[in-house]
Amino acid sequence: MIDSSIKIVSLIPSGTEILATLGLVDAIVGRSHECDYPPEIQNRPVCTQARLDSNASSSEIHNDVNNLLQSALSIYEIKTDVLEQLQPTHILTQDQCDVCAVSLDEVEKAVATLLKSQPQIISLQPNILQDICADIERVGNIFSVDSVKVIENLEARIKICKQKIQGLALNELPTVTCIEWTDPLMIAANWIPELVNLAGGQSLFSVAGQPSPVLPWETLVASNPDIIVFMLCGFDLNRTRQEAQLLTQLPEWEKLHATQTGRVYITDGNSYFNRPGPRLVDSLEILAEILHPEIFEYGYKGTGWEPL
Repeated sequence: MIDSSIKIVSLIPSGTEILATLGLVDAIVGRSHECDYPPEIQNRPVCTQARLDSNASSSEIHNDVNNLLQSALSIYEIKTDVLEQLQPTHILTQDQCDVCAVSLDEVEKAVATLLKSQPQIISLQPNILQDICADIERVGNIFSVDSVKVIENLEARIKICKQKIQGLALNELPTVTCIEWTDPLMIAANWIPELVNLAGGQSLFSVAGQPSPVLPWETLVASNPDIIVFMLCGFDLNRTRQEAQLLTQLPEWEKLHATQTGRVYITDGNSYFNRPGPRLVDSLEILAEILHPEIFEYGYKGTGWEPL
């Protein structure tokens, strides 16, 4: 049984999913404006709002983000009045990316003004796949919940992918470019190179555990990857399709190997690849399906990914 006096506010979608996986949904009293999964948490009070317009173009969003960060402002505001009402005992946040969720600084500032409850701040900072399981274990330990089964289940699914691609020769492992943003062109990094390799691909341009690099378009053209996967930060399938169409108008697009062989794909980056929680294993399975349809069929096509 979960202690009924525990009141958690989760300010990061992946954190909310970790809590849910551990059976702590009922302890969540508030969430961020981006926490949308599992569906049953959508009726919880929203404790954050964005300072920028997510419907703007990619380049406008990028510029707005930079301007906010340069003026030492977080991209998200915390609704301290809502927090004050909720009086949480714990706040779950992150210190990984100022663009992905409320920054740790902002949370600490907000908590400093919440004199009554002085909640414990739990900050997640995942950079590689292994960190996700460590985060699940850590959150489980804080709330005295056993995380062993959850982690074993995730690790078992990863192992299945690994085993199924073991027999592939090097020339059967396609080169893969995972695009995280279109303007400027950014390549997905952190845990993504690991996912690509586990799914039977060779990841180009990014290093596991490192931030996402900006890539000149000419460099992408010169490397001519076998497969291009769009996993745009914060965007669903429809929005990703719109953004991807912009790149298709660039010179040389039609000459790319991936374009000519019909191996360009869009994914729901917001639900899967950008969220360092339990669904990163779903993301691995999505990549496996994209890279090796002859080996994998999990049934994510149409919801998690589609051909461009």
